[in-house]
Amino acid sequence: MSRTLLLLGAILGLTAVLAGTFGAHGLSQLNLDAHARDVYEIGVRYHMYHGLALIALAAVASRHPSALLDMIAYLFTGGVAVFSISLYALAITGIKWLGAITPLGGMCFLAGWVMLIVFAFRLPRAAA
Repeated sequence: MSRTLLLLGAILGLTAVLAGTFGAHGLSQLNLDAHARDVYEIGVRYHMYHGLALIALAAVASRHPSALLDMIAYLFTGGVAVFSISLYALAITGIKWLGAITPLGGMCFLAGWVMLIVFAFRLPRAAA
């Protein structure tokens, strides 16, 4: 699973950079207001943070394989898919109801981080 986590983290990192590049260059043609650009940037930021978190999980999983780490990876990936992508779409289209689904992605992120805390507490002291 550590290879899969590393690959997934790298893909999220790549797509976060692509989204950021589009935000820096492509969004200027859409004449978005400052708030919409900020919303888009928050999506990019959380996208990258969780891509990097998956890479860190890959390192942990190589030493301590766990189904709990797999679940964390699913939650972080799902969080990016719902949170970040809904913010991208909201910023670009201005469709307000997209903001209503964003918190579901945030809940995925929060659940993943809580599960990582649980995982850390379960590790033997010598292993940490």
